[in-house]
Amino acid sequence: MVIGTGTVPAQSIKDVETRVWRLCHSLAARLQFHGWHHVSFVRDKAVHFARRNGADVALVEVAALVHDVNYMVRRNSLPVDGRALRLSILADAGVADLVAHRVDRVVEEAEMRTRHRDISLEAQALSDADTLFKALPVTPVVLAPKYLAENGITLRELAHKIVGEQRGKHDEGYYFYDPEAAATYARWATANLELWQCIVESLEDPEVAELLSAVG
Repeated sequence: MVIGTGTVPAQSIKDVETRVWRLCHSLAARLQFHGWHHVSFVRDKAVHFARRNGADVALVEVAALVHDVNYMVRRNSLPVDGRALRLSILADAGVADLVAHRVDRVVEEAEMRTRHRDISLEAQALSDADTLFKALPVTPVVLAPKYLAENGITLRELAHKIVGEQRGKHDEGYYFYDPEAAATYARWATANLELWQCIVESLEDPEVAELLSAVG
């Protein structure tokens, strides 16, 4: 998938990929949700969206590769917590300092918790890829338990996080920035958010809470 442009040479992208892959595999037991399976999915989709929206494809690819390194530093963390590691990986791979800081800004812009309607094209491509991973129909069934284990949070905390961070963006029409992505995946996103809203509501039922306590 290595692209390479004048902004980020192909060899630097390959070096970043190798470094992140090694870290993901060395920390695989910890990175149950944000491991290489997540990074590679987001990278491939982000490149696809970047090609379509006119973003700097190489920059987007690098940003996707390092967007979640904060989870290698600290569980249940934010992109800013991974900045030092992110910039170190980029520097070791020969990415120019100014470009590395631009990559870091794209990662921050694309963060679900704080992103807004008018983020850069590069952040839009990264955001759409990461958002799609969250909206996949298999994610709440197969991957949500791994997120809970990785980050040491409760189902209640995750449900409130998802609804609190994502519902407004969905309702205001920029859950996905790419029109084709919105048309293709809107039904998945809506169903996913409705499921998590139902989970939030169900956890207010004392009998449900008792049931979950009984099953551990």
